[in-house]
Amino acid sequence: MTKHKPNGAASIQAERVARSIQKASKQVKRNRKPSGSRRRDWLNDLDKLDELDLPEAERVMPRGERERRQVVLSMALANLGEKANVDGEPAPEKAAGQQGIVVEVSSSLCRVDLDGRSVVCGLRGSLSSHDTGFTNVVAVGDHVIVSEDGSGRGVVDKVLPRHSALTRPDVFYGHLQQVIVANAGQLLIVAAWREPPIWLELIDRYLIAAERHHLAPIICVNKIDLAQDVQACQAEMQPYLDLGYRVIWTSALTGKGVRELHEALQGRTTVLAGVSGVGKSSLLAAVQPGLQLRTRTVSGHSHEGRHTTSQVTMLRLEAGTFVVDTPGIREFGLSGLERRELARFYPEVTAAASGCRFGDCSHTQEPSCAVAKAVEQGRISAARYHSYQKIYFSLSDRAT
Repeated sequence: MTKHKPNGAASIQAERVARSIQKASKQVKRNRKPSGSRRRDWLNDLDKLDELDLPEAERVMPRGERERRQVVLSMALANLGEKANVDGEPAPEKAAGQQGIVVEVSSSLCRVDLDGRSVVCGLRGSLSSHDTGFTNVVAVGDHVIVSEDGSGRGVVDKVLPRHSALTRPDVFYGHLQQVIVANAGQLLIVAAWREPPIWLELIDRYLIAAERHHLAPIICVNKIDLAQDVQACQAEMQPYLDLGYRVIWTSALTGKGVRELHEALQGRTTVLAGVSGVGKSSLLAAVQPGLQLRTRTVSGHSHEGRHTTSQVTMLRLEAGTFVVDTPGIREFGLSGLERRELARFYPEVTAAASGCRFGDCSHTQEPSCAVAKAVEQGRISAARYHSYQKIYFSLSDRAT
């Protein structure tokens, strides 16, 4: 069967688009670094030009490929005097359906907030996470297009592009990532001074994750009312203050710091992270009474927190303010991070490293290490250095 080809004005327009895309593709290729292996480029087969008319259900592709296509198509359309949207596609007419935010996800359903209305939705069968590097099609925080069927339920027709995504290795498929939260702007790291005791290494892991995923971090030290020596608590957190991190001391019991926390959350989408029992739910209830969140006390036997949040849930506090409550995470994976990259997430280590004897010093056991010397002299926090070493040896020599 021969493929139908456009004629007349449509044919001329198709040829113009094809020539423009070819030109843009060559320009991008000249600026690209050579790859280890060659592959057939999607723009070389002009008979498939009609594939640019994407179906309504968004095709999900790897991040690098999406960005490459965006650059090529944006350049091509610019040459034609047309506009492109953030996906690199010609700006479409307003999509059918309603736009909402995913606030809860289960295996095959999700709950979507449609301007204050909560609608349970299924997923359009054509949506797929294949070849994306992720195991879930939708995540809490995703902006989606929903069509309703009149029975009070809906269907997610399209997942709009994400501007950020907090991820972790999938439980069953370690080489793939699970999106925990999409489109958040900041990460609130909640730690308790006591019950359970503060865990500085986990705070450092969250700080690394925040920077890798382009989230503004805030450290919240809760249960400050249990501190026998408040000055000792403040001294423990001084290295983070010296590095420019924002630290808020709170107590859900006494109300200390609650107003400051409310101001930090206002008008933003914030992810709450921390182990179970640190008081995330209690803090939210203090910030906005009436949320009726479940809270439980710390286990008296193990002094560890009991799980109160069983899955990731987005809560609307007030107009324009959303918080994403996550289950207590005891381990936070830094999948894809190599050992040699770790130092750049420790500014104080990077600053001192210029004095190391060896250019490839790992700052763990080499002689004449300027970082170790700075720790001995008290110029680098011993606790931060300890967490650096523990995280360093938990990483691989090469990202997988």
